Amino acid sequence: MSVALTSFIVFAASQIGTPGPANMALMATGARFGFRAALPFVAGVALGKQLIIWPIGFGLMQLAERAPLLFTALKFASAAYIIWLAWKVANLRLGQGSQAESAPGFMAGLIVHPLNPKAWAMIVGSFTAFVVPGTPTLAATAMVAAVLLGCQIILHPLWTLTGAGIAKTVAGTIWEKYLMWTLAALTVASVLFVLFGGSI
Repeated sequence: MSVALTSFIVFAASQIGTPGPANMALMATGARFGFRAALPFVAGVALGKQLIIWPIGFGLMQLAERAPLLFTALKFASAAYIIWLAWKVANLRLGQGSQAESAPGFMAGLIVHPLNPKAWAMIVGSFTAFVVPGTPTLAATAMVAAVLLGCQIILHPLWTLTGAGIAKTVAGTIWEKYLMWTLAALTVASVLFVLFGGSI
C-alpha cells in the first residue's frame, strides 16, 4: 500500500472536521445565506484544496527549501487574509442576506484553501507522515487527493448546514454577537497555531 490508508483517513477526517478558517467561512456562509445558496461556495472550497495537493505532491516543497524566505512571506500574507476574514465573521449578523446581497460563489470558495495556512500544514503532514517512502509520485498524490476530497465532500456541507441551523436558533438574540466573536476567535487561533506552533 502506497499510503497508510486507515490512519490517514482518521487523520484527514480529524483535520477537516475540526474548526479552522475554511470551516468557519462555510459555517458563516450557511448562516448568512442558507445551505442551498452556499453550495457553490462549498464546492469551490472542496476543490480548492486540490490546487495545493498536486503542486506539493510534485515537489513544491523542494522549492520551499530553496527559497524559505519567500514561503515565509507567503505564509504570513495568507494568515493576514484569514484574520481579515475572521474580522468579517466577528461582525457578521446571521439570518438570510438581503436581496441585494448574494452568497459568495464557486470562485470565492476556490481561493480559501490556497490562502489557508492550516490547509498547507495538513497537506504537507499528509505526505510526510502517511506516504510510504519510494511510492510513485502520481500514485501517492492521487491517493492523498482522493482521501482529502472524500472527507471534504462529507464534512464541509455539514459545517454549512450547522451554520444554517445556528442562524435559525440565535439570529436576532443576545447570543448572536458572542457566537460570531467565538467563531472568529477560533479562526484566528487556528492560524496562529500553524504560524507559531508548527511549520509549513
